[in-house]
Amino acid sequence: MSDATQPDTPKAPRLETMIIALVGVIVLGAIWYVMTQQQQSLRRSPSGLDGLQVWLAANDVSAQNFTGGWLIDETTVGLLVLPVYDTGLDQERARPTSPEELIFQQDEYDLASSVILKKASRVPALIVLPKWRSGMRLTGLAHPVLGVRPERISATLRKLTGDSSASPVRARVPFTDFDYDAGNGDRLTARIYAAQMFRSERCTPIIGRDNAMLLGECRLDGTGEDDPNSRVLVLSDPDLLDNHGLRLGDNARIALDFLRSRAGEANIVIDYSRDVWLRDPYVEPRRERTWDDLARFFGPPFLALWAGGGLLLALFLWRSALRYGPIRPELNTPGAGKDIAVQARARLLRLSGQDGPLVREYAAARLAATASALFGPAHARHYSGEPAFLEYTERRHPALSPRLRSVLDGIHKLPARLSASEAIHHIDQLEQVLEQITHDA
Repeated sequence: MSDATQPDTPKAPRLETMIIALVGVIVLGAIWYVMTQQQQSLRRSPSGLDGLQVWLAANDVSAQNFTGGWLIDETTVGLLVLPVYDTGLDQERARPTSPEELIFQQDEYDLASSVILKKASRVPALIVLPKWRSGMRLTGLAHPVLGVRPERISATLRKLTGDSSASPVRARVPFTDFDYDAGNGDRLTARIYAAQMFRSERCTPIIGRDNAMLLGECRLDGTGEDDPNSRVLVLSDPDLLDNHGLRLGDNARIALDFLRSRAGEANIVIDYSRDVWLRDPYVEPRRERTWDDLARFFGPPFLALWAGGGLLLALFLWRSALRYGPIRPELNTPGAGKDIAVQARARLLRLSGQDGPLVREYAAARLAATASALFGPAHARHYSGEPAFLEYTERRHPALSPRLRSVLDGIHKLPARLSASEAIHHIDQLEQVLEQITHDA
């Protein structure tokens, strides 16, 4: 049936409301993505270290990824792996404004050198220097053009080691092999693509040689030789440990042997956090509950549940505001109760599939409306009935009376269920003859 029988039906949400709701959903989705997916995407990318954690755990080595949010007892940390994805420490990186700038972005996020050095001074640490730009993570292509600039690596290396003469060394061949003696006596070979090595007077090579070491043990700036925490491991090329490089040569076996020998039975923590979350149990009082315990339930992966619940609540509020909002002004006018009753009756007839009775009700309403237009409110009641209106038509419009009577008889004979096209056909015939009667009057 046509919606002409329901002129006062509640209107659908306006386009502006839908646009505002859509923008709100997009903003919430963007916030959720930035907070929960950006770092996970980095960790799972070819330049991330998620594969290392899985490899260590599969070989019965206690290892975990850590992004912050709660305190860690530093006495349980055998080795803290610190991947550095920032070649401009202590400087805020410039946000990319185009896809090209994003591909060639030097840094993934901002880090502070003081935080890295403080962590390294408290627990045994392995600092993994950056090598690739964001384009390597986004495209999955380890091309030399996507490597970070040597001068930025040099500045990062000097800031972490305190050696003003430290500098990176780039290999001149596509693949470089490094010998490594495992703890069980096996001779292993580390293979690195476009190897990034370094030299420093404050470092002793573990893998590589003095003027081109891949992995070295360095003395922290500002510490003495007798300080037990004065040494830190520096890996110049992350491809020895990252998802991209573990599959080359004996890199996976070397990573397992070396990290296990350094950590012993303690835990290996791959720390992506930007703050110091280490706690000394002998100095700092141990609290049974802190705010960080509660904050964990608002971080990943629970953040996705909270975001979904918030979107669902917003949807409920939006829909309830449209359905149970304030009373519309037109519903307070005289006769509004009768109009509502007519609308309710029409809606019930439509829902129950009673299109025939609905057309008859419509015909009676149109006769009453035409009588009101022809005779005015004072006499409309007398002529609104079908017999009186037909009698008037026979007297004043004899040419149209047979047609009107035929149309009304056809409407009265309609079955309860009929197609919408047939119902509209009868209504159109009624409207045409009533329009002629009204205009001829």
